[in-house]
Amino acid sequence: MKNPAKIILLTLSLLAALPPPAQASRDELVIGLTQFPASFHPNIDSMLAKTYVLAMTRRPFTAYDAEWKLVCMLCVELPTIDNGLAVPERGPKGKKGVAVTYAIRPDATWGDGVPVTTKDVVFTWKVGRHPLSGVSDMEFYRSLYKIDVKDDKTFTLHFDKLTFDYNALNNFNLIPAHLDEPAFAEPREYKNRTAFDTDTTNEGLYFGPYLITKVETGSHVVLEPNPTWWGEKPHFKRIIVRVISNTAALEANILSGAIDMIAGELGITVDQALAFQKRHGDRFNFVYKPGLIYEHIDFNLDNPIFKDKRVRQALIHAIDREAISKQLFAGRQPVAHSPVNPLDWVYDDNVRKYAHDPNLANRLLNQAGWKAARRGPRKNAKGETLTLEIMTTAGNRTREMVEQVLQSQWKRLGIDVRIRNQPARVFFGQTVTERKFSGLAMYAWISAPESVPRTSLHSAQIPSAANNFAGQNFPGFANAEMDALIDKIEVELDRAKRKEMWRRLQDIYTAELPVIPLYFRAEPYILPKWLKGLVPTGHQDPSTLWVETWRAE
Repeated sequence: MKNPAKIILLTLSLLAALPPPAQASRDELVIGLTQFPASFHPNIDSMLAKTYVLAMTRRPFTAYDAEWKLVCMLCVELPTIDNGLAVPERGPKGKKGVAVTYAIRPDATWGDGVPVTTKDVVFTWKVGRHPLSGVSDMEFYRSLYKIDVKDDKTFTLHFDKLTFDYNALNNFNLIPAHLDEPAFAEPREYKNRTAFDTDTTNEGLYFGPYLITKVETGSHVVLEPNPTWWGEKPHFKRIIVRVISNTAALEANILSGAIDMIAGELGITVDQALAFQKRHGDRFNFVYKPGLIYEHIDFNLDNPIFKDKRVRQALIHAIDREAISKQLFAGRQPVAHSPVNPLDWVYDDNVRKYAHDPNLANRLLNQAGWKAARRGPRKNAKGETLTLEIMTTAGNRTREMVEQVLQSQWKRLGIDVRIRNQPARVFFGQTVTERKFSGLAMYAWISAPESVPRTSLHSAQIPSAANNFAGQNFPGFANAEMDALIDKIEVELDRAKRKEMWRRLQDIYTAELPVIPLYFRAEPYILPKWLKGLVPTGHQDPSTLWVETWRAE
């Protein structure tokens, strides 16, 4: 058991390291998060902390709302084949493509007063198309082979394939050409030179209801209203996003008044929230939002140990995920069997399930050549020990508890697992993104409804030095049938046929096991009783996309 005095001292030291709490004010909101963005560029690196903050400062062309319906945000009208703004056509190689026409809101203006125009659209496309720019969604820009500019506010995108979500432009995040074009003179260096990270408080980078006015790396971000914002005037004169990586300290901060709320998207976990509610339920409002958040453990498939599928299967059979769900999360975070959530219409109820079966795990390890030793971990014929390393975000108490449970259950089978955690900005900014983890990496994916996992499962999306670590296939999974299925799902317009393809995708995923599925997370929001208007979404478009509707009453 840890020394309680040390825990108290740790909490106090974390509180002391934070900026002093502001005077209580209903025109200021202080939000607690557990992670600090590794980058503020909207198209480079995938990190929920960045998405959460930037959603207050920008608007995508389209987004899924809280009802999981696709809506326009930066565009004037959602293009469809029925309204004639989307027109099927033949692409450059004769395949069925589509031309989709969007109009930018006429009142959309960057924070420095420069209008948001098609120049920004073309520049963003130019950056995304370059193989060394380091953007995450390479396939989107590859498929977008031509842009026709009609005028300053109207443009037509030409895609070389007609996808079922052809009008969802959620991830086409505009970059201000008038500010960032000089940084792109050397594409390989762009991710280090972009104004989003060298001049983050430049008002010309943003066009949402708020501007980022101050950044203290690793500590907090200050946002203030954008005078050029076209929409509903935001209520709060200042929003502070305060980063407290230790979740116990996060609880202490909301109790002390140093923060007003804990974000459900990236705050404490369900088990902590339930315990906190028992103690302090009369002081706050609590919302538990089930959603498309998939906690899992990536294998680094370049590791020779994991090239044998029997080892991967043994590792999942050795752990009791049902017990973890019940004992740590009171059953509110159900066991995941694939990356597809049962809330999503493409979920296959007959998906392969790996039960807790230590005896089967033992047999699989023996078959793979890892024999139990009298003392210590298993060894193979070469005398090598079955020693693995697991990593996750440091300071996340629940993840650290899960790690310890896994370590203990694996140890019973003679598997030596070492824990080495890192701060989130290092873990996501380098270790995972550049595939520097040697064994296992635990984290979560958050997705949109029926989100095709191209970036995380297609072999063309494996990050490497050659592509400047673009793509998000961090395990290094390569399967020809999976690649073909992803290609086919995207362009299949018939829902019934697509459903069958999704069934096969889940079948391959669970058979090949490039990751260990853990559970689907619920988002616990701890809110002050005076805060109104915040509506959780349960998917990758965070509640902050509608921050202008938040108010104090």
